[in-house]
Amino acid sequence: MSNHHAVEKTQAELAELFAKDLTTGVGRSVKHDSAAKHVSGEAQYIDDRLEFPNQLHVYARLSDRAHAKIISIDTKPCYAFEGVRIAITHKDVPGLKDIGPLLPGDPLLAIDDVQFVGQPVLAVAAKDLETARKAAMAAIIEYEDLEPVLDVVEALRKRHFVLDSHTHQRGDSAGALATAEHRIQGTLHIGGQEHFYLETQISSVMPTEDGGMIVYCSTQNPTEVQKLVAEVLDVSMNKIVVDMRRMGGGFGGKETQAASPACLCAVIAHLTGQPTKMRLPRVEDMLMTGKRHPFYVEYDVGFDSTGRLHGIALELAGNCGCSPDLSASIVDRAMFHADNSYYLGDATINGHRCKTNTASNTAYRGFGGPQGMVAIEEVMDAIARHLGLDPLAVRKANYYGKTERNVTHYYQTVEHNMLEEMTAELEESSQYAERREATIASRLALTGGLALTGLLMSRT
Repeated sequence: MSNHHAVEKTQAELAELFAKDLTTGVGRSVKHDSAAKHVSGEAQYIDDRLEFPNQLHVYARLSDRAHAKIISIDTKPCYAFEGVRIAITHKDVPGLKDIGPLLPGDPLLAIDDVQFVGQPVLAVAAKDLETARKAAMAAIIEYEDLEPVLDVVEALRKRHFVLDSHTHQRGDSAGALATAEHRIQGTLHIGGQEHFYLETQISSVMPTEDGGMIVYCSTQNPTEVQKLVAEVLDVSMNKIVVDMRRMGGGFGGKETQAASPACLCAVIAHLTGQPTKMRLPRVEDMLMTGKRHPFYVEYDVGFDSTGRLHGIALELAGNCGCSPDLSASIVDRAMFHADNSYYLGDATINGHRCKTNTASNTAYRGFGGPQGMVAIEEVMDAIARHLGLDPLAVRKANYYGKTERNVTHYYQTVEHNMLEEMTAELEESSQYAERREATIASRLALTGGLALTGLLMSRT
């Protein structure tokens, strides 16, 4: 067989193979690569690794003030505990003291002040975690309290921001609102969410003979951990090796904030020459690390008698906590998703990055998108309640069109729009109309029964 015919045969076989996979693979049960190890308990997480005889365990003393100036730190009492190897403050960090992922604002250990309850102020390394904890709590820290900002609405009113606000604007929303047939305003608080990964933040660091480190870290961003460990040690990145086999959950919580334990371990391993491990207890993990961004929303919407939007103004205020972290992108994404599946018409959307004296909030699945979508869905429900219409009818009236009303508020054309077809199929398969009618009838019957009961009781 010639080479040409061999290539053609191979291509035909591959095409047949891919076609089979595409038709039979959908819906087929496929085992996770590590499934057998997970269910048997053989999967090795960082806390399962064998410890070295001279391994140190780290505990961080956290701020108990939301906002305060640090007057003094005395670590001498820490050394009264047998087994304590070292107690460090920011002064002991040999290189960069700030581990902010994109912009400064996240000191490895507090420098001049503390910005939230749970901020690491000092760290103690000892023979075991309990000794390190007792020693760290014995340190004497003197504060001068400062006024905190704890509420996102207060931060918005005071324009207390970690970064500048952004605006998306199309058309004249103010004019559209002023001339709308109907107009309502409202507010919405969207709560945060704790990642609650089963494996808390953890790192184990081994010094190497060339002045570098091997870092075993539960992180969603090994390269960033490598970069930051190198920076806090003031060495080149090629001296740092990060080993990241698996995580016991992350969900965004280990994208930037896995760096703190890794860097603390690295500094202590550098200063002592001993392998060092830091596994955050659950309470400390929840205090030290940020959550999904809570949002505060203000909306002003104009619409016609069918519920179709005529104009909208949205204020999306993300509670970023005390530092930028990834908040710029997260609030931006909330703004980009503020249309969800609806044509907004004349629209003004402002995104604010509010600074509060709380742990710096961070990435979480959806990365701001869910908050933006919740905001516009609340608007749709508010319109439906105001007009007494079916909420689905209001939503369908505002869907993006196929050839018109199909440009987003950030000027992107919506293509391959299957919203109408998908909704129609779902309405039919879920028996939406029938179930809605039955629900309304049931509620009316219940309301009538309660009214009759009230009437009879009033006569007795």
